[in-house]
Amino acid sequence: MGFVYPLSNANIAGKTLVIPIISTANVSQLAADLLIATFSLTRLATFDTSYFIPVVGAREDGAPGITTPFELYGSDSSSFLVIQQRSPVLKSRKQEYVDTLLDFIKRSGVGAVLFLSGVDVLNRTDSQMFTPIYQIQPKNAPLLASTPLQSLNAFPIPTYTSPVSQHPSAGDGATQIPFIPGGGLTRRILSSVPDGWGTPTATLLQFVLEGDNRADAHLLAAVVAKVVNPNSAAHEWKQPSSWNQGLFGTPHEQTLYG
Repeated sequence: MGFVYPLSNANIAGKTLVIPIISTANVSQLAADLLIATFSLTRLATFDTSYFIPVVGAREDGAPGITTPFELYGSDSSSFLVIQQRSPVLKSRKQEYVDTLLDFIKRSGVGAVLFLSGVDVLNRTDSQMFTPIYQIQPKNAPLLASTPLQSLNAFPIPTYTSPVSQHPSAGDGATQIPFIPGGGLTRRILSSVPDGWGTPTATLLQFVLEGDNRADAHLLAAVVAKVVNPNSAAHEWKQPSSWNQGLFGTPHEQTLYG
């Protein structure tokens, strides 16, 4: 069984692939929603659902078919692609999923990959109060100069360091990637990038607190847009219609409050 199931003949080679990772406040998924809606990206492919907790739903704006846990979006006019993940990876298949995802990235021919993740703001240190956005560039990945992600080196986005102490593990390559509280599979994915990895790779992380995170998502999406297309003008962000109802559950019954 294959991992990706194309729905069109779109050419994705050379484009920047943006991948949100399920993490604190789902801020990365919300940012992906904004990118997809604002840039009018369409569904190009679905992926093997067996890695994820099963979930299906209606598609945006009444489009035919169903929404699945892991889908690829893009357009001919866009220089970047966005994967949207709507369901967590099964515990028993975490490393298998990570290995398969990295293999897909390698074989797809994309020009670069940018992961997005939230970080639990309750673990933030005093020195990390100056900005909510940080970055990680895996040591096994190529330098970003002269790549689609080269603007990350020009923007004042500091390198992420762990806000909490870690247990030393001599000889463990995973220690190259700092601990990310609330970061889901972010550290596992970056730690699994093999030696000789040829795809320029980076991660944007945002300190967030669980709640109404639409404003956080707007900020993260704006940073992503400038990274993947630094010459683009400011955008008027379009929220998907699905945000208008049920994004944070149904309203509380007001009679509860007297």
